[in-house]
Amino acid sequence: MKKYIPYLIAIVTFIVVSVAYFSPVLEGQQILQSDIVQFKGSAKEIADYRAKNKTEPYWTNTSFSGMPAYNVSALYPNNYISKIDNVLRFLPRPADYLFLYFFGFFLLLTVLKVEWKLAIFGALAFGFSSYLIIILGVGHNAKAHAIAYFPIVIAGIISVFKRNYLLGFTITALAMALEINAGHPQMTYYLLFMVILFGIVYLAAAIKQKTIAQFTKNIAILVVAVILGVGMNATSLLATKHYAKESTRSKSELTINADGTTKKEVTTGLDKAYITSYSYGILETFNLFIPRFMGGGSSEDIGENTNTYEFLNKAAGHNQAKDFVENVPTYWGKQPYVGAPAYIGAIVIFLFFLGIFLVDNSYKKWLVAATIFSLLMSYGKNLSFLTDFFIDYVPFYNKFRAITSIQVIAELAMPLLGVLGLKHFFDADISSDRKIKALKLATYIIGGIALFFTVFGQFVFDFEGQSDRQLDKMIVGLSDVIIADRKWLIFIDSLRTLLLVLITAGLLWGYLKKKLNDTKIIIAITILLLFDLVTVDKRYVNNSNFVEAIKVEKPFRASKIDTEILKDKSHYRVVNFVGNPMNESRTSYFHNSIGGYHAAKPRRYQEMFEFQIASKMNEETLNMLNTKYIIFPDQKGNETYQKNTEANGNAWFVNKITYVETANEEIKALDKLKTKDEAVANKQYAKNAHETYLKDSTAVIKLTKMETTKFSYTSFSSKDQFAVFSEMYFNDWVAYIDGIKKPIARVNYVLRGLAIPKGTHEIVFEFQPTIVKTGNKITVVSYILMLLIPLGWWFVEKRKSKAKVV
Repeated sequence: MKKYIPYLIAIVTFIVVSVAYFSPVLEGQQILQSDIVQFKGSAKEIADYRAKNKTEPYWTNTSFSGMPAYNVSALYPNNYISKIDNVLRFLPRPADYLFLYFFGFFLLLTVLKVEWKLAIFGALAFGFSSYLIIILGVGHNAKAHAIAYFPIVIAGIISVFKRNYLLGFTITALAMALEINAGHPQMTYYLLFMVILFGIVYLAAAIKQKTIAQFTKNIAILVVAVILGVGMNATSLLATKHYAKESTRSKSELTINADGTTKKEVTTGLDKAYITSYSYGILETFNLFIPRFMGGGSSEDIGENTNTYEFLNKAAGHNQAKDFVENVPTYWGKQPYVGAPAYIGAIVIFLFFLGIFLVDNSYKKWLVAATIFSLLMSYGKNLSFLTDFFIDYVPFYNKFRAITSIQVIAELAMPLLGVLGLKHFFDADISSDRKIKALKLATYIIGGIALFFTVFGQFVFDFEGQSDRQLDKMIVGLSDVIIADRKWLIFIDSLRTLLLVLITAGLLWGYLKKKLNDTKIIIAITILLLFDLVTVDKRYVNNSNFVEAIKVEKPFRASKIDTEILKDKSHYRVVNFVGNPMNESRTSYFHNSIGGYHAAKPRRYQEMFEFQIASKMNEETLNMLNTKYIIFPDQKGNETYQKNTEANGNAWFVNKITYVETANEEIKALDKLKTKDEAVANKQYAKNAHETYLKDSTAVIKLTKMETTKFSYTSFSSKDQFAVFSEMYFNDWVAYIDGIKKPIARVNYVLRGLAIPKGTHEIVFEFQPTIVKTGNKITVVSYILMLLIPLGWWFVEKRKSKAKVV
């Protein structure tokens, strides 16, 4: 059992450190994450349905007038991989994600034969990288979840290349399944780049060493493992793919803008400007080892011992000065907003360079290439020729925004090479001369850069931020004192980095002079590392982020207006113009909203909103969405509301359908459409409908029962009619008239329409996501193969080993 004690020590260490950093969880408090608050609003109807019916709706009516729940909140059948994930994430959130960071990286280093004490150091270095902590603070849980499995996927791949085939295959398949299950395709996509770079480096080595057959075998094993990992997530992947082509991540059919001008480009994904709106400044690269090189975050607490406080204290008094210095716009880069700098750590960067000069194998080539690639791609529009190439020609790259997050590759690669560098530094087989040379070079380069910015940093930049002109409108001269504080921040943090580098170099020099052994060095730099990273992390995510659990579980409280509107028990929608209705979920928490909050909104609905509501405030469009209540700010900025008596209701008959050929004509037709009497439809989506219908004054259609995934209506007419329903068109909805399935027409760009024969009829719409059934079959087969392949492999290997003994 002795050989397992170090691993037990590591696990206990990770548990203690994770809980210690997020210590309020011990008191039952929860972290208040802005994105999770929005998620709670979007997912409330789904959660309520799930609790009541013990099944999944896969649809929600409370966001964007109705949308699939595949990417909002969905639990799929036979998702056993989630149960494995839950075992690994046994700590209270968000300590569970921090533990998973540590555990995954430790496992990777173990596969690389790194001694356990050094592996603990490496795990802490990876897990406390500021970006990985910041995303937990704002609630990017899926992103953190996916990143945490990066090292385990890499561990499986490396195991295969180390010819530990069965273990490598099993780890890769399970890790890939866990990675995809985390539910953040963008992060998984970035991991793919890192894996491809690994493959390129090892392919080059195989060609040089003439071991192509071995390389091909390794790749074949990994391909099967990845296919199994994908198969175990088939249901969620197919559902995501199914919805993706209807989301804002897909190609628009429109070739015009909301103002009528022609689009500059029609892409198969997101708009290029939108993709690159968050582009890392080339100069910001220095943030990786000098935390507030560019001022830190867009809102920093700089304290009272500053130029800004002294200036405001004289101009406006203590209270206003104190409040302001808690949220000073110290960031002076070009990104729209920065929560905090992506600080990897002075010690980690120093060790990374030590690894560059000391490690001499394919791992180094791969990790350096991955780091450089990650940084270059994060520059976005600041390195437009490269970014444009990837957007235009690399599959799926144009599906994701906030491309600065591709730096997660560097967040993994740099500490990994740093630990390998330290491992080589302690290797007795490497000569002292080589170690001395590597240590000097790393110290000269990193220490030299830190020294340069400590001495000259205040004089080589203008430190002007994008909001400075607005600051001077508040109080003349305010921007000047903030600039003075920005200069102080770059000085103090450059000095901080310089001292950390020199102390680390001094400790390693002591090892070379045989004054300190490797264990003492590891303990010392671990303490130094924790001081370095944790003190920076705590500036942005700390105990103040925690609140009572009830405030997280129920983040919204009904206002007087909400209470009044909720007295109406009919089926209707609400629009909230207090802010951007397409970027908030509070309304969805209480009502069926025409807005909502989601990273991938329904594309046609987003276009309809931009063309008809945001730009024209087309009341007819609000009416056809059955917008019965409108919330807006009054002249004093207070929230008020009014009832819209012109709302069309749940369903209505129209006398005329105007057929068009293109999406452009369809969206423009809404400009003057009298929605109570007429509809517009693209020919290919309303083939079974006539152009005109005789008006029937006795005709009536009404909603009789409404459930999340089933709407029932009754209708009567003496003549054939065409009904428009104020519900979103999506191809998983099926219509029945008196139990007979009928085709649904897409009308008014986003709504459902149905041709109804004369007479009395019962009409039912049901949401039937067949993609879930298809995916579930693939998932079950994949789980069976995941059990049978390793088990069969093990028996074969066992028989071979017995045969050799005989």
